[in-house]
Amino acid sequence: MPAPSNFLNSMANHAKQQAATRKQAAHGFPRLSASSKALILLPILLLGFTYLIVYPKEFELQALMSSCGQPPTGSYAAASASSSSSPFSTTVRAYAARAKPDFRLLIGVLTRADFYERRHLLRMVYGLQLASPDLAAQIDVRFVFCRLYKDDQRVLVPLEILTHDDVIVLDGCEENLNGGKTHTFFSAVAELYADAPYDYVMKADDDIMFRLPELVASLGAMPRQDMYYGATIPCGSMDPDKGYMSGMGYALSWDLVEWLAGAEEVTKGRIVGTEDKMTGEWLRLGGKGRNRFNAKPAMYDYPLPVPVDSCSHAFVPDTIAVHRLKDNPRWAHALSYFNFTAALKPSKFYNFDP
Repeated sequence: MPAPSNFLNSMANHAKQQAATRKQAAHGFPRLSASSKALILLPILLLGFTYLIVYPKEFELQALMSSCGQPPTGSYAAASASSSSSPFSTTVRAYAARAKPDFRLLIGVLTRADFYERRHLLRMVYGLQLASPDLAAQIDVRFVFCRLYKDDQRVLVPLEILTHDDVIVLDGCEENLNGGKTHTFFSAVAELYADAPYDYVMKADDDIMFRLPELVASLGAMPRQDMYYGATIPCGSMDPDKGYMSGMGYALSWDLVEWLAGAEEVTKGRIVGTEDKMTGEWLRLGGKGRNRFNAKPAMYDYPLPVPVDSCSHAFVPDTIAVHRLKDNPRWAHALSYFNFTAALKPSKFYNFDP
């Protein structure tokens, strides 16, 4: 058993060590009282509470921006920012979920403001085709006419634009197809879409029906520069280097559209006249459109009982376009032949049996 003196010495040394430790701590951070802690923590808690109450969506917004700031790899952002419920607009938004298109095509349907029923029909015909996920190109359809000149047009056309957002009204022309409208159209397009140019721009009549998958397959093989595409005139010719492309519907590559907009040296004094012939003349004088393609016999006029020329012939399975659909019976005949209503399902709400 250790001596009592040794035990007392051990206790004294332990007390000295504790005193030294307390002395060292006195030179560090002082201990905070409960009231001091409350004064420090209270502002922090109030700031956090205010942030969560006033900005409840802030964290969600930041997360959304982080994940959506860039489009997914391989996606395509459409040029149009429209929020319209038009079938065309719906189709444009659908491109975001597809792979990047092979090319971009603008179809300008040159029509008149009063032809409301025809535009309604064309929206259905093209809207059904544009909705297909298998379409390899981005196609935008726009209805083009010159300045409005009647009071009812100034109400009904804006209503149409609000609904469909697919109308271009040209200021620099009167409503006459052979009075310079085509040149005004190409010039306006070059300016309107300068920041997001198309690969091709097509001028089309309002009495032509394009089968868009066939058109895409045909145009997809074409050059992107100095390209002039359509159905050659005269009707009996199959040589695209002679004559010009029929006004039913012809396409120019974007570089030619830009060139036409500023080619006053070849267009001056040659604006008025048969519009398709004038376009061919501009290209000839400018030494442009050297890459030409004749889409006949896949582009042709409606089959008449007694054809007036060789531009008209019977329907063919590989048709790209049928022209001169001047009335609803002709449209119905063409749509029926190409089975446009095949996707219609039986329903108790309608019966089409004779």
